[in-house]
Amino acid sequence: MTANNLYTLQPNQIVMYSVDWCPDCRRSKSFFQNNNIFVIEVNVDNDEQGAAFVRGINSGNRVVPTIIFPGGDILVEPSNTQLAEKLGM
Repeated sequence: MTANNLYTLQPNQIVMYSVDWCPDCRRSKSFFQNNNIFVIEVNVDNDEQGAAFVRGINSGNRVVPTIIFPGGDILVEPSNTQLAEKLGM
């Protein structure tokens, strides 16, 4: 995936903006891994463009995880149930 496709509301793959220390981010990451779903991760602690993109989506707040799906759907701090519903599981 090119960098241009990371900071868009229309990514080709699922993109999860997260940080290492966030329990909700770790839970979402585990959900994807346990269900063999590939996601591109952008650590907003290390990626200022990603952090700015997340703030733009979330009214100026750096809320993580922010997950963007192909087609433009966005989930912010979703539960595992919400992720499963979004993915038709």
